[in-house]
Amino acid sequence: YGSSERGRPMSSMPAARAIVEAAAGIDDIGRPLSELPYYAATDAVFDGAPLLIARTGYTGEDGFELYAPTAHATALWEALSEAGAPHGMVPAGLAARDTLRLEAGMPLYGHELSLDILPVQAGLGRVVALDKDDFVGKSALQSIVAADAPVLVGLVAEGRRAGRAGYAVVAPDGAVVGEVTSGALSPTLGHPVALAFVSPAHAEPGTELAIDVRGTAIPATVTALPFYRRTT
Repeated sequence: YGSSERGRPMSSMPAARAIVEAAAGIDDIGRPLSELPYYAATDAVFDGAPLLIARTGYTGEDGFELYAPTAHATALWEALSEAGAPHGMVPAGLAARDTLRLEAGMPLYGHELSLDILPVQAGLGRVVALDKDDFVGKSALQSIVAADAPVLVGLVAEGRRAGRAGYAVVAPDGAVVGEVTSGALSPTLGHPVALAFVSPAHAEPGTELAIDVRGTAIPATVTALPFYRRTT
């Protein structure tokens, strides 16, 4: 990740903190990483250049994003790679990140979040403080959600074929009751998982549905989110 001015390597795994702390060249960390809360950041120095360390990421695992001047980004990447090697850390791209956030049940803009989806539909009503003074979008968020408005659920299936964004979710009688927004074969769990918006009448955990995968109905069961939760 990065921009024309800053590079942004990220370490996201159970040993993320140990890797960042062991990386050569990172000094003068303003706040001990063991005390840094999630979504907080602290200043540091890498090879004499200013460095921002943020305990952020979107994988469901503990993670740190490091922001350094572009000229130092390659050296920072190499330092993190060397420190991570004993922990089995390997480079990973956006596809891996997307699978991890799906396993953690984390919504992604353009899939589970959009201008047409209210937070309450995506299970995020808790993040909107409607008791605050007026703010942009407040009147729209206060709109009464229709009783039959689709809600976000998790779906688990057997086999190897995963539902993908746009695939229909159908009830036992064949009626279309929703649509998959994200789906993949979960490497961690060993079976397909998906996020989907379905009608409230079919959103109860344990409800048996199916995903139309290119004309084949793949049985799927509604389940509580997340699919996977880290233990450390």
